[in-house]
Amino acid sequence: MTTRVVRRTFGAASLRRGTALLRLGPASLWLGAGVLLLCSVAVAITIGPSDLGPGDVAAVVWSKLTGVESGLSRIQDGIVWDLRMPRTLLAAVCGAGLAVCGVILQSLLRNPLADPFVLGISSGASTGAVSIVVLGLGAGSIGLTGGAFLGSLAAFGLVLLLAYVAGGTTDRVVLAGVAATQLFSALTSFIVYLAADAEQTRSVLFWLLGSLATATWADVGVVGLVVLVGLGVCLARASALDAFTFGQDAAASLGVHVARTRILLLVITALMTAVVVSTSGAIGFVGLVLPHAARALVGFRHRVLLPTAAVMGAIFLLWVDTAARTVLDPQELPVGVATALIGVPAFVVLLARQGRQS
Repeated sequence: MTTRVVRRTFGAASLRRGTALLRLGPASLWLGAGVLLLCSVAVAITIGPSDLGPGDVAAVVWSKLTGVESGLSRIQDGIVWDLRMPRTLLAAVCGAGLAVCGVILQSLLRNPLADPFVLGISSGASTGAVSIVVLGLGAGSIGLTGGAFLGSLAAFGLVLLLAYVAGGTTDRVVLAGVAATQLFSALTSFIVYLAADAEQTRSVLFWLLGSLATATWADVGVVGLVVLVGLGVCLARASALDAFTFGQDAAASLGVHVARTRILLLVITALMTAVVVSTSGAIGFVGLVLPHAARALVGFRHRVLLPTAAVMGAIFLLWVDTAARTVLDPQELPVGVATALIGVPAFVVLLARQGRQS
């Protein structure tokens, strides 16, 4: 019975694949993933118009940690430490957070098409953040994050309400998410209309299209801390998430406090989405595509799936952002546009596969 449920929800790939990697052992798996992530960060920082190599990046990092001169010019030192490194690390932590959110939503809602962008959570967070900027309802990064958090909670509450009224089935959740996305996108557009200042309008476009161009070390610290804590909470509830894969009744029969666990994980998901949106804008489809790629590699057990999806999401988004800032040089492609170009075809494939399984 459980095999049929997982196959019907996420596809047979979750059961057929993943065992080869798991035979390597968790330590080998995490070591390899960590090395790949570090190498990706180091190489991505070197890509750009300035002539920099991995050795230069290592020299700058060592200089900042020890106070020893790096041997590079002040301009090169600033490019590495103040521009590229914060942006690359922010892309990594944002990708990790969005991928973890996708895993949680797909498991709790038992819907392979669920992710913060599709369900309107990102749109709600964008509306909240934009309201802070344009309407002057708050100030600073805390105000932006708070506004985005309230907006994401409002959007998710609306999605759950609409899905419940429509019958509560998994396909109704996606349709409710489409409706919520349109509503909060319209609200954001109305707020843009109210903003007569051209600078404010450009700030709003930042959240609509998604961008990591304004990344700072403070952003990296805030988003990294929230994602790390959120991942830890989700890992502590990994067995409950495994039970949710087989349905709410099965989870309750296994001793899971369904309502409390669901509320906790949904709030954590909304918080992670809010901090990501408040620093990088609405970046779509990372939480949709990467959880399925992770399940294809390691299966559906969340104690392994969650960190795997986090690492894959980090690597994916940092390379997408690297391509977005270099492929049209000297202009820059918004990273939200780049992820949509990749995510929309993947969404169509998942939708077609779900239709065949139904």
